[in-house]
Amino acid sequence: MTARRTLQRDLADEAATNRLGDDIAAMLKPGDLLALVGDLGMGKSTLARAIIRGLAGDQALEVPSPTFTLVQAYETRIPVKHVDLYRLASADEVEELGIFDAPGETAVLVEWPERAWEALPGERVVVRLSEHGAGRRAEIEAEPDFMERLDRSLAIRAFLDMAGMGGAHRRFLVGDASTRAYEIVEASSGEPLILMNAPPRPDGPPIRDGKPYSRIAHLAETVVPFVAIAQALCEEGFAAPQIPAADLENGILLVENLGWEGVLDADGQPIAERYLAAAELLAELHGRTWPAQIEVDDAITHTIPPYDHGAMAIETELLTDWYLPHATGKQPDAAQRDAFGAGWRRMFDILDGTEKSLVLRDFHSPNIIWRRERTGHDRIGLIDFQDAMIGPSAYDVASLAMDARVTIPTQLERQIVAAYCEARREQGRGFDRDRFGAAYAIMAAQRNSKILGIFVRLNVRDGKPGYLRHLPRIRDYVVRAFEHPVLEPLRDIYRQAGVL
Repeated sequence: MTARRTLQRDLADEAATNRLGDDIAAMLKPGDLLALVGDLGMGKSTLARAIIRGLAGDQALEVPSPTFTLVQAYETRIPVKHVDLYRLASADEVEELGIFDAPGETAVLVEWPERAWEALPGERVVVRLSEHGAGRRAEIEAEPDFMERLDRSLAIRAFLDMAGMGGAHRRFLVGDASTRAYEIVEASSGEPLILMNAPPRPDGPPIRDGKPYSRIAHLAETVVPFVAIAQALCEEGFAAPQIPAADLENGILLVENLGWEGVLDADGQPIAERYLAAAELLAELHGRTWPAQIEVDDAITHTIPPYDHGAMAIETELLTDWYLPHATGKQPDAAQRDAFGAGWRRMFDILDGTEKSLVLRDFHSPNIIWRRERTGHDRIGLIDFQDAMIGPSAYDVASLAMDARVTIPTQLERQIVAAYCEARREQGRGFDRDRFGAAYAIMAAQRNSKILGIFVRLNVRDGKPGYLRHLPRIRDYVVRAFEHPVLEPLRDIYRQAGVL
């Protein structure tokens, strides 16, 4: 059994207690139980209130003491129960309160836990509050998992302090399909900023030629690529976020907030005008010449990786490794895998003769900001481009026109592609419509094959079943892509596997 760890935090005043509550709220997850220990007036209720307000993202939220109700539940970022056991007559009454009826689904904050220690789970987090000079001291004891998350959250607070925003409120925004998470950071003055929390990712086990998946697929393992690509996009006049503060080593960035409006309407349906504007922006982006290397600072240069055969192939194998076993209930045999591999190698050879440009790699609705007050290409804000590569420009068009998160009707897909092609033709740089059409079909089939595998992997490996609801849409996109004759060598292979 791994030893528990202890951490001390001096709290000079109530504001410091509130900041600690904010920092705990930012890393709290379902299943965490905090036992708040201390005499009357030591700040237990203040800390609990700050945690709940942080989880709710509402500093004005009314959080009454549950002294008389014993338990108060809140539907915040994660469900949380605030418990006060001061009036408990016996530890046996804990079961009657239903505090632990849904273990792993809610966080629990317990004041006066001493009244029922034996009824509380063994892996509780103990927060002891005591007098320390004119203020208070918090001593936190917990299992390593909790302490590692808390260490990270406190490191973010130290980063904000160095950036002149030590007193800012933090509000969890979103965690994506990777290890990155985002927060809204609000100071008393100035516009809210976005905090990117992206700790460096360790390499996974080698799977081919001594390399892990991330290196073969050229996935960003630090925040350096994001900073570099943002810099390059801004220098070319595109609306990527400015980065007012960065800790490149630890993977923490303060990023300009480009806005909240996207390209979907209130019902979550695509707004055609905005998708067409995004297609025209892609045409402008692909018409530029991009550097192979970007100097981030005096000591760091980012080399934009190529979207090469190895990266494309390892992505298509997500279909055979994850999606096919999910869809068929059995692993594909060696002959089936060889057929998939050979068919895709033929497609990659065709792509070698097509146009290459900067590929943002995930250009679809979650990553496109609509800035209605702007004009021209400045209306489109760009985010989530840390995995950008130099590869077939058709990839990003397929990412937009076959949006993985929302169904794009066939007619709108054709309009998006037509808008892109017309904008490229008007540039007068020898754009080859037929060659692009073949590349678009290949990239659409490749990308959606990859996404089928990724969404199943997120369910099976990462416990995120919500992504499975997108599978029917993605399969439909694969069927659409295969209408192009360039994919004929793969059609029977996909049909026999049941994908088509």
